[in-house]
Amino acid sequence: MNDEVVRSGQVLFERRGPRGQLGVITLNRPRQLNALSYAMIREITSQLAAWRQDDTVAQILLVGAGDRGLCAGGDILEIREDVLATGGKVAAEFFASEYRLDAATGDLDKPYIAIMDGYTFGGGVGISAHSRGRRVVTERSRIAMPETAIGFSPDVGGTYLLARMPGETGIHAGLTGAHLDAADAIAAGFADHYVPADSLGELVSRLEVEEADAVLADLARPAPESELLAQRAWIDQAYAASTPLEILARLDEFAEEFSAAADAAKAIRASSPTAITAALEVIRRNRNAAHLREAIDLEYLVGMRLGTGHDFLEGVRAQVVDKDRMPKWQPAALADVLPSEIEQLFALEGGHVIDWGRGPLGV
Repeated sequence: MNDEVVRSGQVLFERRGPRGQLGVITLNRPRQLNALSYAMIREITSQLAAWRQDDTVAQILLVGAGDRGLCAGGDILEIREDVLATGGKVAAEFFASEYRLDAATGDLDKPYIAIMDGYTFGGGVGISAHSRGRRVVTERSRIAMPETAIGFSPDVGGTYLLARMPGETGIHAGLTGAHLDAADAIAAGFADHYVPADSLGELVSRLEVEEADAVLADLARPAPESELLAQRAWIDQAYAASTPLEILARLDEFAEEFSAAADAAKAIRASSPTAITAALEVIRRNRNAAHLREAIDLEYLVGMRLGTGHDFLEGVRAQVVDKDRMPKWQPAALADVLPSEIEQLFALEGGHVIDWGRGPLGV
């Protein structure tokens, strides 16, 4: 059975298996590395709600079209254009709908299998990494939350995951956008199963007729040792510092001995000072979040202020629009970020009041 439903064409839906028991979601924008548009988010939410009520659909699979990766994240060009045109009215709904979908994937009462092969960044993490127990990575996987490089802070529930990584590795990954390979992702809590890429075809075909947990147990292989966790000695010392400036100073001290520390310092210096400072605070506060939705509350509050601010517009311009890779941040240096400006990002007064979505899927 294969009754494909095509709407925008940016995401495809199929039911596979003798009785259509496997629902397959294929992100279908390979030229954009399957970046999530607002239309895709709405369509996936609607289809998941329908499959949740359909007793013949036993499990759901998420994959990306093409051979580069699952998803590069949210469509930041679409968001930027709306901020420039309306001040962010549609962007507020975009983020609310995206976060509602992210949280709902962790609440599904049916197995939800995400194949995080290749690049899985930002919003791609949001729709895949909250399904505990069935998140698949391969030797090609590269998972990251690179938002500070475009003047934004990690979101889509990513700070909930970053905050629970061992030691200070989550702060490191969140501030620098460091890529996690399969071993790092499993050790860090972003993934569950290492399946070699040449076994993915067998994985998908067997999911049409077998239960996910049994198939994954059969095809998964031991992941290599995590290089990220092997570097915890300097990472934990550097990122335990109170402020971004102090973190940079410690990274500089470690740079001669550890090239990765030098790379981290370079990445932080290239990113938006405001976003770096905000991201550090969001991740640290979300260490105390009782659950994923509480963490997203804070991400939404801070993210909408960053997303309608100068640095996000400038970061997307420099990285994606003009591609000159020369953003002009305001302020330009970490030393010039005022504590009062960061406090305002977290102030409840005047924040966006859209209910990003605490109800069940589809509400």
